[in-house]
Amino acid sequence: MTCYRHPDRETGVSCSECGRGICPDCMVFAPVGIRCPDHSGQAQGAARVRREVKRAGYEGTGALVTKVLIGVNVGVFMVNLAQGASLERNGGDLFVDGFLIGRAFDPAAGQLIGVAEGQWWRLITATFLHGGLFHLLINMLMLWWIGGRMEEALGRARFIALYLVSGLAGSAGALALTDAGTPTVGASGAIFGILGAALVFERQRHYILGGSALSIVVLNLIITFTFREYISVGGHVGGLIGGALIGLALSRFGRSHAAYGRAGLLGSAGVAAVAVAALALSYLTVQSY
Repeated sequence: MTCYRHPDRETGVSCSECGRGICPDCMVFAPVGIRCPDHSGQAQGAARVRREVKRAGYEGTGALVTKVLIGVNVGVFMVNLAQGASLERNGGDLFVDGFLIGRAFDPAAGQLIGVAEGQWWRLITATFLHGGLFHLLINMLMLWWIGGRMEEALGRARFIALYLVSGLAGSAGALALTDAGTPTVGASGAIFGILGAALVFERQRHYILGGSALSIVVLNLIITFTFREYISVGGHVGGLIGGALIGLALSRFGRSHAAYGRAGLLGSAGVAAVAVAALALSYLTVQSY
């Protein structure tokens, strides 16, 4: 048996709550036995020091990537406004050049546009565009709520990989389940990817969202399918599946802790495989037009 947070350390002690192996640095002595930091209620010793340092970093300079992502999304929307968009309806050259679409004719340019025309950047740029102020606010509030927690748990590098590749998977899903001429925008695919990873981690007893990941996913899926005329079902489902697969890869399919264990070659290859699969699905979709 090895420690779930330090896979290179062998141990003969397991948590009395979840049964995972824990090394001396991770042991927390409780009235009901020895527990891991996740189930100790209150961290002690070296575990307490690490948690306090992480908390200070989160409240001070932590969640940097989440803040930057929110800033980029808001900044792009401000550029759209400067180019003639309104608070209710987006527009402008940046918006037209960046939204996700399979193939359509642009009267202003007098030519076909879309991913089918080789404009592959739309798979990513669309995740930073929003249809209006309300759309932007909803997504950014959700990103701030769950993104900061996920970034704190995974670290900046793993979090940005999760966000971008989930956004790519969401775009692939939107292309696959949307008509070629229907534009799609929004960070929802990436946000659903965060939820998908959180759900996987929750099943592995790592409660990043306090054990509420399943209920949040179910509620958002109900909203998605209820208002499917206004919401990209493919974008949400694609992002959710992509994020869940990335969560499995980062935790090496449950064999290591997503936050403290090393992703290793298997984890990195898994994340890359999700990105390649999203690109392949997008390619096959536009080839079918």
